This record gives sequence, structure tokens and C-alpha cells, in this order.
Amino acid sequence: MNCAARRITFGCARRTDRRVSRFYFAYGSNMNPARVSGRGLRFDLVCGARLDGVRVSFDKQSRDHPLSGHANLAYERGACAEGVLYRLESAAEIERMDAFEATPVNYSREIVSVVVNADPVVAWTYFANPAVVRSGLRPERAYLKHLLAGREHLSPRYFEWLKAVRCVDD
Repeated sequence: MNCAARRITFGCARRTDRRVSRFYFAYGSNMNPARVSGRGLRFDLVCGARLDGVRVSFDKQSRDHPLSGHANLAYERGACAEGVLYRLESAAEIERMDAFEATPVNYSREIVSVVVNADPVVAWTYFANPAVVRSGLRPERAYLKHLLAGREHLSPRYFEWLKAVRCVDD
């Protein structure tokens, strides 16, 4: 989960000022940097990060394929979710992602504190709204491939866990 071989200073935002975070923590299909670029987000750094106290689940019902699930975060003591952290060119960049996440209908955008190289970084991430959460869903293989595209930013153990996720179309 290293950002780079050299030490990087993040210049973290204060936890109380939600408007100034230039960081976005992706744990779902946006772990694929090509997908994020294609969606128009401008960023100048990509690295691995960890969010403690949550686990990734695939219980957010897909808009396009209602029988499949997309990534969501569920609170769980002792768990952690790995993902990809993007340093955005400006704090306003995160608003571009809201349309892709159907915020505020499907996901809410929240501020979290992730860990990068043992340092806390304040970042935006998305949590599925309870109205679109369904138990027993599984992702489609094509969706899961976007998560796997973040491999270089994930620990080997976490990548293997993702790779083993059963998909609805397997």
C-alpha cells in the first residue's frame, strides 16, 4: 500500500472542514484509475490506502442490473477495507463523481480518515444509502474486474480476497 518509493507529504485537511479535502478513497469500481480518468476526475497522485472499522460488501443493488451488487462499506469492528486513494487537482473535483455515484439517491458522500504509510489522510468516500442495499447480492464479473485493476495499490492478501469473490455470472 505504498504511495511511492519516496516519502509524500499529503497536506491533510482538518477533519472538521469537509470542503477542503482533495482526496478521494475508492473501494469499488473506481479503484480502476482508467475508469476514474474516463469519468473526468483530474488527479495527480494515486496510491493505496486503508479504511479501518469497515469491510467491503457487495450489497448495493446495481441500477442497471438489479440482481447484482456493487461495492458498499459496512461498519465492522476489527475489519478494514483497502482501496485506491486519489489526490484530486482541487477540492471541487469530487463533485464530478457525485453524478456517477447517483448521489444523494444511491450513495451519500462522506468524509473519512484513511491510512497511508501509517499516516492518517482525510478523504471523501461513498456509502450506499439503506434504500438501495439488499442482502445476498453478488457482483458481476465485469464489475469486479474494475476492482482488480487496482492491484498495484492493494496488499497481496486483499487482492487475493477480491479475486476469490463469487460473482453472479460465474
